[in-house]
Amino acid sequence: MSGIKYLLDTNFILDLLKTGQDSYDLIRERQIESCQCAYSSVTRMELLGYPGITQEEVLLINQKLSGLMHLPISADVEDAAIRLRRTSKLRLPDAIIAAHALVNSLELLTFDKQLYNLLALQLRQ
Repeated sequence: MSGIKYLLDTNFILDLLKTGQDSYDLIRERQIESCQCAYSSVTRMELLGYPGITQEEVLLINQKLSGLMHLPISADVEDAAIRLRRTSKLRLPDAIIAAHALVNSLELLTFDKQLYNLLALQLRQ
């Protein structure tokens, strides 16, 4: 995964799609380029599986994701997600996303404080 440094959580990508100031400020401040970013299979499923999604929204999401690296769920990610679920109260989608970050040594960009704090705690152990 040469050059990939960041994993974008679902809520972060949603903020980008809505041209949210928080996500754009962070990207600008840290000089993050799309070629340095990845997303989990779970994020793709969450974004595109929304009930009532329009075709226009599907196109916009696919366009945004096409500039990022897709991370499929590997056996290592499954094992890490299982460990996270056993030791925390994370929902399965969040555990998988956190596991992607841990297994691939990526910084998670998220607005979910609980997930961010848990991941920070895992990295210190």
